[in-house]
Amino acid sequence: MPVNRYFLELSYFGKNFNGWQIQKNAVNTVQQVVEESLSTVLQEKIEVVGCGRTDAGVHSKNYIAHFDSKKENLHLETRKWLHKLNQITGKDIAFHSIKKVKNETSARFEALSRTYHYFIHKHKDPFLSDYSWQCGIELDVKLMNEAASYLLQYEDFTSFSKVNTQTFTNNCTIHKAFWKEENNKLIFTISANRFLRNMVRAIVGTLVAVGEKKITIEQFKEIIESRNRSNAGKSVPAHGLYLVEIIYPKDIYL
Repeated sequence: MPVNRYFLELSYFGKNFNGWQIQKNAVNTVQQVVEESLSTVLQEKIEVVGCGRTDAGVHSKNYIAHFDSKKENLHLETRKWLHKLNQITGKDIAFHSIKKVKNETSARFEALSRTYHYFIHKHKDPFLSDYSWQCGIELDVKLMNEAASYLLQYEDFTSFSKVNTQTFTNNCTIHKAFWKEENNKLIFTISANRFLRNMVRAIVGTLVAVGEKKITIEQFKEIIESRNRSNAGKSVPAHGLYLVEIIYPKDIYL
């Protein structure tokens, strides 16, 4: 029986998960829960491939995974299947859509761009503690934006990557990177064709060092050019990071 490939759109609150990807020594990953839910509802063994690997504690408002199923019309009965999936999955995951795609399409490799937000709040707020990082230090947002603009001029981001990863290249094309201030919050937006492991959190940590005036704009550029992770700032906490948008070519959908 021929199989059909689908894109599944979901969101998740990452606090209670050990990241997206199934790992030998880690229980309760998002991928594990999604595969178990799909297999139960569709009554066939389902394996999913995610658009990327998010670390423990990171959230996603718009995550895409692909899976293959013997069922032909999941996308035409999407409300029924989504209702069943959401009924058996815990409160930390929500399923939003099922779309049929060409059989060779990969959620991981076909993405044109990914966008992340990082949230910082300046004053203690019990309603933000699980969703945003509290940084009580006064930050110069103008300087942080100036530094962020230089990210668009570089391709090699080894300085912001975890070491000993299995990637073939540390080159990425960043399309936008900027800070916005909203009352008690600072929101960092960054879009690129791809991201390295820990890249956004390391970039934010280094930009915060610029905002604290611990390093200058010139030193920020030197850090990028050094291609040395030990020169960059500390990684900020995972719970302020959200994957918010993934864009794919329109012609992959059926």
